[in-house]
Amino acid sequence: MDFFSFLIEGTEALFSNGGWKMVVMWAVGALLIWLAIKKDMEPALLLPMGFGAILVNIPFSGALTLDMGNNIKSVGIIEWLFEVGIEASEAMPLLLFIGIGAMIDFGPLLSNPMMLLFGAAAQFGIFATITVASMCGFSLADAASIGIIGAADGPTSILVSRVLNSNYIGAIAVAAYSYMALVPIIQPMAIKLVTTKKERQIRMSYNPKNVSRVTKILFPICVTIIAGLVAPASVSLVGCLMFGNLIRECGKLDSLSQTASTTFANIITLLLGITISATMKAEDFVNWSTLLIMGLGLIAFVFDTIAGVMFAKFLNIFLPKGKKINPMVGGAGISAFPMSARVIQKMALKEDNQNHLLMHAVGANVAGQIGSVVAGGIILALLPAMI
Repeated sequence: MDFFSFLIEGTEALFSNGGWKMVVMWAVGALLIWLAIKKDMEPALLLPMGFGAILVNIPFSGALTLDMGNNIKSVGIIEWLFEVGIEASEAMPLLLFIGIGAMIDFGPLLSNPMMLLFGAAAQFGIFATITVASMCGFSLADAASIGIIGAADGPTSILVSRVLNSNYIGAIAVAAYSYMALVPIIQPMAIKLVTTKKERQIRMSYNPKNVSRVTKILFPICVTIIAGLVAPASVSLVGCLMFGNLIRECGKLDSLSQTASTTFANIITLLLGITISATMKAEDFVNWSTLLIMGLGLIAFVFDTIAGVMFAKFLNIFLPKGKKINPMVGGAGISAFPMSARVIQKMALKEDNQNHLLMHAVGANVAGQIGSVVAGGIILALLPAMI
């Protein structure tokens, strides 16, 4: 097939029935690029994802594998990356967890272990949304994949949806990363819905305990073992996260730790963003199900935030005066690290310019990172037997 034949067939495909969907995907790609550049919303992810959405929706795009006839195939680089890096091995999301682990300091959590409770409570929205999605007609595998959007953890969302062979990987990835980027907008609204101004002004003293180096080294090892015993399917998720953290805390691999948390994580993030666009083909993406998934993902995200806040309010019933927890800290129990902790700090200072909640919020936020990967592992452990 010569160039002019490709050009003619590409034009016909664009203006034939359904060709308008390609134009919609170009607009979606342009929107993602605009959000990345103009609004600075997760640019390392949204920019390659947006460009990839345009790339794979050009008629006869060489980014996807093409059948040239006569048993000849042109292998598309994006489709190849997807097949090798996500479909066959789930390698890209898992490798990204190594970089994320190298970024995280679990010191604030180890200094105040009670924050682990918020990391668990803030996963409620995941399981609530699975129920709602099932009621909306999605299969159990698709419903579970949609629910995990509430973790505000893009790599976990991609991994779970891929392992469960969801039909909506592209929409789930876009929703997960979009809501991660929109944390500064969504979380304040959700928190204010269920708190009073007086509750948001509760002050919490911070008296950090000295966390020994041995404790910081043992923590990732112990968490991996415990998570593996509780939910063996989570070992790949938790293990990669904790391996990255062990590199950080061992004190012998500083240059590797810095590389893992910067260069390595950035490269994997860029590749993951453009690779996931292989699932954003117009015929699969432009439908009512995608809009419904975006709505359900928002519900999951909001429910997770509210669950963390309400759990803090529940604990306050039993805590003496002067020891109360600012409910906003519970909202930081989602996995969007460190954005959620920063949002809580800004909200606290807006209500009372002397109220510093950052370290409490960071503790809850890193607990949420653990909670989200464990929740993903639990889903992967339970769902295959139920489907």
